[in-house]
Amino acid sequence: MVSLCRVFIAIAFLAPVLMAQTPSKSSNPERTGGADTSEAFARLTEQFIHESLVLSPATASQAGYHKHLDTKTGKTIELDAVLDDVGPQAIAAQRRFYKQWRQRFHKQTPLASLSVQDAADWRLIDDQIAFNLLEFDRIQSYRYNPTQYVEVLGSALFQPFTEEYAPLDIRLGHILSRVTQIPRFLSQARQNLVDADPIYVNVAMEENEGNIGLLQDVIAPAIPKDSALRKRYDVIAPSALGALKDFSRWLEQDLGKRKPSRTWRLSKELYAEKFKLVMETEITPEQVLADAEKALTDARAEMLELATPMHRQMFPEHGDHSELNPREHENRVIGEVLQKISDDHPQRDQLLAAVEADLAGITQFIREKKIVALSERENLKVIPTPPFMRGTYSVAGFHGAPPLEPKAEAQYWVTPIDPKTPDAKAESKLREYNKWVLQWLTIHEALPGHYIQVEHANNLQPPTRRVLRALFSNGPYVEGWAEYIAQVMMDQGYAGGDPRYRLSYRKVWLRAIGNAILDVRMHTMGMTDEQALELMTQDLFQTQAEAEGKLRRAKLSSVQLPTYFVGTRQWWDVRRKYEATKGKDFTLMEFHERVLNQGALPLPLLERIIVRGTAHAGSQ
Repeated sequence: MVSLCRVFIAIAFLAPVLMAQTPSKSSNPERTGGADTSEAFARLTEQFIHESLVLSPATASQAGYHKHLDTKTGKTIELDAVLDDVGPQAIAAQRRFYKQWRQRFHKQTPLASLSVQDAADWRLIDDQIAFNLLEFDRIQSYRYNPTQYVEVLGSALFQPFTEEYAPLDIRLGHILSRVTQIPRFLSQARQNLVDADPIYVNVAMEENEGNIGLLQDVIAPAIPKDSALRKRYDVIAPSALGALKDFSRWLEQDLGKRKPSRTWRLSKELYAEKFKLVMETEITPEQVLADAEKALTDARAEMLELATPMHRQMFPEHGDHSELNPREHENRVIGEVLQKISDDHPQRDQLLAAVEADLAGITQFIREKKIVALSERENLKVIPTPPFMRGTYSVAGFHGAPPLEPKAEAQYWVTPIDPKTPDAKAESKLREYNKWVLQWLTIHEALPGHYIQVEHANNLQPPTRRVLRALFSNGPYVEGWAEYIAQVMMDQGYAGGDPRYRLSYRKVWLRAIGNAILDVRMHTMGMTDEQALELMTQDLFQTQAEAEGKLRRAKLSSVQLPTYFVGTRQWWDVRRKYEATKGKDFTLMEFHERVLNQGALPLPLLERIIVRGTAHAGSQ
């Protein structure tokens, strides 16, 4: 899709939060466990969540977990004042933590003894642990990817600054406490990093500049002059800023000059293992690739059907280009119409204003068509993407309210165009995100996409389940919902059924298809930069700037890009099955309420709960 629009609930140091689960073939999801078993599982789950969050205070801040009582010392830890320990001993301790906890869950609360809801949570935990252990033992990103450290650090400083969990002076005090730990944190990062692919080094340097700017240009001006906090900042900032700048120099002059022992390509074997955990089904990368390549052909045929009458109207002097071969004919007709549509775009300094203006009309349409219940909290705010995340979120992203603090601010991030960006490159990006595509973007990221999704999930009870399903949320569920619901909005007549919007949407859907093709082929089949760019510019109708941005993203991540395509297909599969059981009683509102109120479960498990396990779904 357009942006890396993960639901940014938490930034875990060693594992992404968008996890998925593979249902056990031998388990019985319909079985209901006894009260004692359920209570024991709830206690274990709560303890596991709290203790795992303590391992990463930056993640704890994202989740809204601010104070932790250490049962060994009896002292309360202010987690927002602590910066993650990423030294070798801490990493070894984390690995032991996950291995021991996996054994505890298997022994004390075996899956077969649990109810349908507890079984779903058990799988979330078990596969999250499996993913962490895959990272520790095989992938080892902490040794080869410096962007992880930069992004964790940026999150650790940014979250307490923007979330009003305490008065500003308290939060600034927490931030300054973390600032004092920056030299230690970056020293540990240097110790861990063995070598890195150039793409990781370059992006880490870019994002580290964002961290320097965050500290100097955002946090510092917010500290009152002549205050004790300001005096403290003046004492500790030089050391922290020096460490940040030294880290950038080290990235460029040391790590960046080491011969990398591995590339950004994950490898076929590791990709398959990670893919199974993230996609939560038995579907293989090869099957997804085959499905996506067929879907690409089908989607282009639909686009040609839509574009042909518009082309005759827009370009009567061009003819129908029937002299061209089929592929060239499709590209010429569709491409010319898309180019004409993209003429209508905001100015480079008006992106945020355009997005905010679209929200009102989208909200009214959702109410009129009874698509889904809107949030009573009305806590969404459109803000510029934090500088330290712009290397990854090149266009937009969503940052939900913490699951432990659902009334806190939710943020729709829109990445402004850097004033230093050349006019031609800025124009290319603006044409890609024109009037029609920006409307889709807001539907996807905010309403009724990720924002509404997270708002429903943040109502889930009990709180332990809410936090668990937020932290370990299923990637295809998350991204699939935002794509599925955008299709629903179009089918319900959004934008008055304007063919310009319908064609623009299908172009966006091509990206989801292309994401899956790119990710599998680039990480497992040696797809070159030239082949990837040709696919995006020739088959997916992307501008050069958009294609180059997606190419970089495909190298920075793995297995996340296919979640859009896989998840969308799974969402429609669940809906068709549910609609068949409800018959004439089916309504969009009721279906969407039921599925969103479960939180981000793997869709096959969700289908078992709401279609086949309805009688048990409310037992917890």
